[in-house]
Amino acid sequence: MTARLNINIDHVATVRQARRASEPSVVAAALACEQAGADGITVHLRGDRRHIQDGDIHLLRETLVTYLNVEMAATDEMSQIALDTLPDAVTLVPENPNEITTEGGLNVSASLEVVRSIVGRLREAEIFASIFIDPEAAQIEAARATGAQQVELCTANYAEATLGARHTRADGRERIDAELHRLREAATLAAQYGLRVAVGHGLTYRNVGAIAAIEEVEEFNIGHNIVARALFAGLHEAVREMRGAIREGTNVKTKNSFLDNRAALS
Repeated sequence: MTARLNINIDHVATVRQARRASEPSVVAAALACEQAGADGITVHLRGDRRHIQDGDIHLLRETLVTYLNVEMAATDEMSQIALDTLPDAVTLVPENPNEITTEGGLNVSASLEVVRSIVGRLREAEIFASIFIDPEAAQIEAARATGAQQVELCTANYAEATLGARHTRADGRERIDAELHRLREAATLAAQYGLRVAVGHGLTYRNVGAIAAIEEVEEFNIGHNIVARALFAGLHEAVREMRGAIREGTNVKTKNSFLDNRAALS
């Protein structure tokens, strides 16, 4: 089964906010993604409101027919917005006002009680609770302890390893393999704990296939690469191409599973 693809449309809002204009419309972008076959829409409501605005969340909640995942910091302000708008899912993420984009996973271990409290409020409101973390055993165990239903594994280090032509050299290839191994191990552990597994951050058409081949991965949250591609190919085609890249990786996963089963029966 092919993993779900949620499109992050933050950077459509980035273009809009550059002029404080009414266009491009994030709602129109979200609907176009849905029509192109996206399984859901992801947006990050930041404390500084640099792209997505509060009103966008309300409009998206009223308009979408698929799935709305809102990324937000683990704060009382943000959790109250979630309770007021009732998205399908909330993904708790770290936030630094000086960062260009999210720089890594949330340190759940260091803020366990705060995160546990917010996860409890989300689940009481029947909002699916996910936490964006680095692929580390300690963070997975902490996420489990909060009562979260899903972890989204940060793929930033893997994505960085795949950039440029460095992967053609032995040291580059080793780094990619090491990061893939780390993600596989984390996904396996999370699944053993009963957590659903999502992935995201820095994934592109060129590097997503190897992640899609990880058995436990059920969901992708991808934005920047798709929006960048849409400038040249259009949003519908950009979504279709990413779906195809994920499907190719999933086919590898299915093939490997079939071979493993056949070997076990021989």
